[in-house]
Amino acid sequence: MAEETEKTEAPTAKQLGAARRFVAEHGKPSKAVVENIGRIGARVVLIGADGALGDVIVPAPATGEALVEATEDLEPAEWDAETVGATKIGAAHRHRMAGPRGRR
Repeated sequence: MAEETEKTEAPTAKQLGAARRFVAEHGKPSKAVVENIGRIGARVVLIGADGALGDVIVPAPATGEALVEATEDLEPAEWDAETVGATKIGAAHRHRMAGPRGRR
């Protein structure tokens, strides 16, 4: 039986540009947590040096890892106490994330 190898899809120029812009706007070093979101792919959560949050959706976790590696001043991270403590979630972000019920 032949072993199947999965080809890692490289991040697109748009995905790389978004990550690089985030780092430029929110400080160095920034952190990134790659989260598998199932068939859709992966979410690369970006945490700026200033505590801001952002994200980039990619087709696979391996693509997310490649995105982090290819972006200067973007460090891989996990959701540990240090990373969570580095986030600063303001009222506007909480309101937006609440969805339609939070917009009343």
